Amino acid sequence: MKLGGTTISEQAQVLGEVAAVARRRPVLLVHGGGKRITEWLDRLGVPSKFEQGLRVTDQAALEVAAAVLRGVVNSELVAGLRDLGVDAVGLSGVDGGLLVSERVAGMGLVAHVVGLRRDLLDAILVGGQVPVVAPLARDEEGIVCNVNADDAAAGIAAGLGARQLVLMTDVDGVRDADGRRLDSLTVDEAEALIADGVIAGGMVPKIRAALAALAWDGSEAIIADSAAEHALERALTDPAFGTRITQRRTAVGAA
Repeated sequence: MKLGGTTISEQAQVLGEVAAVARRRPVLLVHGGGKRITEWLDRLGVPSKFEQGLRVTDQAALEVAAAVLRGVVNSELVAGLRDLGVDAVGLSGVDGGLLVSERVAGMGLVAHVVGLRRDLLDAILVGGQVPVVAPLARDEEGIVCNVNADDAAAGIAAGLGARQLVLMTDVDGVRDADGRRLDSLTVDEAEALIADGVIAGGMVPKIRAALAALAWDGSEAIIADSAAEHALERALTDPAFGTRITQRRTAVGAA
C-alpha cells in the first residue's frame, strides 16, 4: 500500500484501517511526502520544480527530502501504527540495500526502482511486522536519490509478487475524457489514455507505477481516495471503489 505523506492527524483514519488489515494478512506500507517536502523547501527558499509529475531534485532538495521522508514522515507513521498495536518497522530503500535503482535522466538526484532485496522484507513480514518504507534509494553509483513513492511501492509489489497494490491518493480514481470515473482499466486501455492526453500530469507516474506492479496475471493495482470512509477495506474488496488496473479483463464466468 502506498500512502501520501500528509500529517499524522490527516492519516489517522487510514492508519486505523491498515492496523485492522495487518491483523489478518501481511501488509507493507510505502509512504510519500511531497506536500510536506514542498512546504519545507518553501520555508528554506529552495524552489520546487516538476517534470511530468515528478520532482526534479538537486542536492539541496535531496537533503530536505531525505530529512522529511525518513526523519519526519516515516517516524510519525511508525509511531502511529505502534500506538494502534501494530509492530511497525521503519526503513528506507537505502537501508540494507532494500531498493535497487537507476538514475532518471534529466531529473537530478531522482532514481527509478529496478530491483528489490526481497530477503530483507521477507524476514520482516514472516516475523509478523509491518514494514514502513520511505522512498529513498541508492543509484548505480551508490548516490542516495529521491524516488517517487508510487514507483517505490510498485517496485516492491512486483518484487514480492504481491496480489494487490493500493495507491492511496486525493482523487477517487482515474477519469475518462468525459470526466467519468473508470471502475477498471487494462494495461492497453491505460496506455491509450496516456497517449491521448486524457491521463496527464501527476496521474501519469501513478499509472506507470500501477502498470509496473502487475507482476503476474491476476494481480491488480487499485487507485483510490484515502479520504473516503473505509477506504482501504473498500479498495481491497469493492470493485466499484476507485479504479482497478489489470493486465487484461477477466471473461464473464471465468474462474
